[in-house]
Amino acid sequence: MGFGSVWHWLLVILVLVLLFGAGKISGLMGDVAKGIKSFKKEMGESETAPEPEPEPAPKVIEHKKPATKAKTASRAKTPRAPKAS
Repeated sequence: MGFGSVWHWLLVILVLVLLFGAGKISGLMGDVAKGIKSFKKEMGESETAPEPEPEPAPKVIEHKKPATKAKTASRAKTPRAPKAS
């Protein structure tokens, strides 16, 4: 009794029919078929008439000038020359 055995699948189908009933299963399969048909129809329509996407407006970035701060001795970027004695 492996996973691919005929008896295994017959037992699974019998349990499903007993749990859900034949009417419920056929209704479910009909809904699945409608979903597949709808999906195929939508996929076919999208391939035949692709809509061009509008070009997005260019982004404008405004830069503000940073406030100038007086540099202190600890923040000076030029190295200090040693004092001559």
